[in-house]
Amino acid sequence: MESKKTLVFPDYKNCIANLPNSVLKKFGVDTVGDTLPLLDKYLEKDYKNIVVILLDGMGKAILEHHLKENGPFRSHLAGIYTSVFLSTTVAATTSVMSGLQPCEHSWLGWDCYYPSIDKNVTVFLNTVQNTDEPAADYNVAQTVTPFENVVTKLNNAGKRAHLIAPFAPPHPHSLEYIAEEIKDLCKEPEQKYIYAYWNQPDGLLHRNGRKSRLVHSAMKDMEKLIDKLSKKCEDTLIIVTADHGHIDTECAVIQEHPALMDCLERMPSLEPRVLNLFVKEDKKAFFEQEFNRLFGDEFWLMPMGEAIERNLFGTGAHHKEFRGMLGNYLAIATGDLSIYFNDERWVSMHGSLTEDEMLIPLIVFE
Repeated sequence: MESKKTLVFPDYKNCIANLPNSVLKKFGVDTVGDTLPLLDKYLEKDYKNIVVILLDGMGKAILEHHLKENGPFRSHLAGIYTSVFLSTTVAATTSVMSGLQPCEHSWLGWDCYYPSIDKNVTVFLNTVQNTDEPAADYNVAQTVTPFENVVTKLNNAGKRAHLIAPFAPPHPHSLEYIAEEIKDLCKEPEQKYIYAYWNQPDGLLHRNGRKSRLVHSAMKDMEKLIDKLSKKCEDTLIIVTADHGHIDTECAVIQEHPALMDCLERMPSLEPRVLNLFVKEDKKAFFEQEFNRLFGDEFWLMPMGEAIERNLFGTGAHHKEFRGMLGNYLAIATGDLSIYFNDERWVSMHGSLTEDEMLIPLIVFE
């Protein structure tokens, strides 16, 4: 395993949370944070349609590995910017839908600890971590940490905005379907914002790894489809981006280390690349020593106070639930290792601060 990769810290003046604030500003609606300078210059011109297409997992390294420099995506590259922390779908897509930083919205990772119910919850599934059991008779994340979607905010302000994603009606099952929806909406007369999300190449990357032929084929197909779409939509600015990148990883399982497990008040949460750890007060010294002995070459064990001080989760005002959701340590991957605390095992992962996980493209078709 190659350890100690280049780390990239989130730039909360130049990250995916800034993008929707540029859109809000363009439509004359109150922003909730800083805008994205990379995008602002393109929005100086008036377009009838502003379209953002987010391709899950298509980080800078994935883009460069699979697509030609003179192809549609890379030749329309406006610049590179950062994901948020954690560089993962739960945190980053919530930021691109809300304009808020993770510390402000508190959708932090795949599994989050919610003090109000004293449970680790798999956020998107609303189940108790590592089970199929409902976490509550309500959606925990949406109820405890609600946020206003930029699409809703624009519509409430009398503007036109649309969301197209597999998790929203009519639940599109393909990028082709999404492209057709975008094309039809762009023909309608009023000025509008369209946010479209597609769950690839992320799913293929997780299962097959970064250099897989399946990923390569999917990347070429998506590029071709969106390039064709851009030529069919008049008076339209199409922005293609990603929520995070990917890195092929090795696997460790924390349950296979009972001495470490004995130090924990509850199961780790967040992600296998960044673990949120509640360590018993009387076990801290031993835990630090043992964790660093086992994983110190691959993980940075950081006291939570330092993570907060470094503004890893953002520079904005903390959500009232935020601090209580976090333990007293973060274990942040710096190499090729993921430490699992659930039944999943993936070839490629994301969530941490390595360059390949953090850097994402901003692609603009004018």
